[in-house]
Amino acid sequence: MNYKDIKIKLENLAKSLGASLVGFCKLDKPSKYAPSLNYGISIAVKLSDAVFKTIEDAPSFMYFQHYRTANALLDQIAFRLSQKIEELGFLAMPIAASQSLGKNSPYNGAIAHKTVAVLSGLGFVGKSGLFLSNEYGSKVRLVTILTNLPIESDLPIIENGCGDCEICKNACPAGAIFGEKPNALGERNIDAELCSNYMKSNFQDIGRGSVCGICIKVCPKNNL
Repeated sequence: MNYKDIKIKLENLAKSLGASLVGFCKLDKPSKYAPSLNYGISIAVKLSDAVFKTIEDAPSFMYFQHYRTANALLDQIAFRLSQKIEELGFLAMPIAASQSLGKNSPYNGAIAHKTVAVLSGLGFVGKSGLFLSNEYGSKVRLVTILTNLPIESDLPIIENGCGDCEICKNACPAGAIFGEKPNALGERNIDAELCSNYMKSNFQDIGRGSVCGICIKVCPKNNL
């Protein structure tokens, strides 16, 4: 089986369905929920510059709807690619774009999307705790497929590019960003609970209160 050709076909399929970036990697630590699936596919969709321009000191209705639409698109792309992978005789588990393990672990998922994206060579995790791609900065949403299809990255892991910048830390209304660089795989450098609680307390009029976007709006790598 020619895995190079499979990789190209899967990438082309993902992009035909709306993906902006696609990366492949071998996982150093497979998810405990799927220990036999030790490869990952990272898929990113770029978000709208025009929508981000509607964010000032709070999220906007436009951003809330855009965020949800992007998640739905990513889930559909991951579902379709997983079907194709299983048609080839391998296993594939799509991990939802907006994942959670429920009330007992609300800030964690089956695997961190940004970790798979970093291992795929698509970008790095910034001080904001967000994944930043080379092409689009943090103006992306991610989804992941776990699989036993043995396709690895041919791209190097990218070094953190935040430098001394602390714009996101200073702009965060919740004070949830520590201003510290995470390691290469993006272990948490923000207080996710503080971030979530602030949004739920202050942005309920926008929607479910779990999206903000201010740290994305102010990041200089996003050219907004």
